[in-house]
Amino acid sequence: MFITTSARADAMAVTFAQALSERFHAPFVPRKKQSLNVMQAYHQSSCLVVHNTRIELHIKGEKRPFFFHPNSASLRMKRILKGEVDPLLQVAQVEQGDTILDCTLGLASDSIVLSYAAGEKGKVIGVEGNEYIAFIVKQGLANWSSALHEMNLAMRRIDVIQENYMDKLVELPDRSVDIVYFDPMFDEAILSSDGIQSLRSLALHQKITQETMIEAKRIARKRVILKNHFRSESFSELGFSVNVRKSSKFHFGYIQI
Repeated sequence: MFITTSARADAMAVTFAQALSERFHAPFVPRKKQSLNVMQAYHQSSCLVVHNTRIELHIKGEKRPFFFHPNSASLRMKRILKGEVDPLLQVAQVEQGDTILDCTLGLASDSIVLSYAAGEKGKVIGVEGNEYIAFIVKQGLANWSSALHEMNLAMRRIDVIQENYMDKLVELPDRSVDIVYFDPMFDEAILSSDGIQSLRSLALHQKITQETMIEAKRIARKRVILKNHFRSESFSELGFSVNVRKSSKFHFGYIQI
C-alpha cells in the first residue's frame, strides 16, 4: 500500500495524505502528474488516493476504486420521509432510542436508515473488519453533505469501529444492545448492485456460524436480523423467520428474543 493524491490536489489534500502515510505506516508518493496505473505498476501495490473532497482506495487489479457514497440510502430515506415502508425497518421494528449493532458495516447504507429510525436518542455502532473500509466510511459519514437534513444527522450519529465483529460480540455484556444486524457478503453475487462490487475484494468473507448466533442472541434485547440472498440456506440453518419478498433477490430474517 502507498498513499498519493489526485492530480489536482490542493495543499490541504497533500497534508492530509502525508498524515495518512503515518497513520497506515505506508509511504507517501507525490503524484507528479503520473497516472495511477503507472504508479501501481511500479510499486506493485494498491494505493489510497486523497482527492480534495474524498478518499479513494484503488485495489491492485481492480478496475473500480472504493470510496464512500450513500449508495441506496439516499433513495430509501426519501421514500421513508414520504411515509413509505422500508423492508429493513419493517422487520427490525426499530424504536426511538434503540441501540443497534451493525456487525457488517460496509458502505453503511443500512446503518444510515437504522440510525434515522433510532433517532437522536438512539445509537448505531457499525463494525467493519477492514481497516481501510472502516476509515474511508468513517470519514464519509462525518463529512458527506446530503440535501436531506435528516440523513446528515443520521450519518453523524453512527459510531464506526474497526474490529472483527465476532470479537466485538464476545466483549459486549448480556442484553447490551436492542438489535444485532448482519448483512454478510452474499455467496451468490447480485450483479445489478454496482455499489457493492467494489466491496467484494475488500470484504471479510466471514461465515455466520452457530457460535456467532449464540453471542448475538446473548447481547440482543429485542431482535437479531439477517439480510441474505433469497436462496441462502443460512436462514433455516441458523433459525431465522424470513420475511419473504417475492420481487426481491434478498430477504430479511429475524429472531425474536
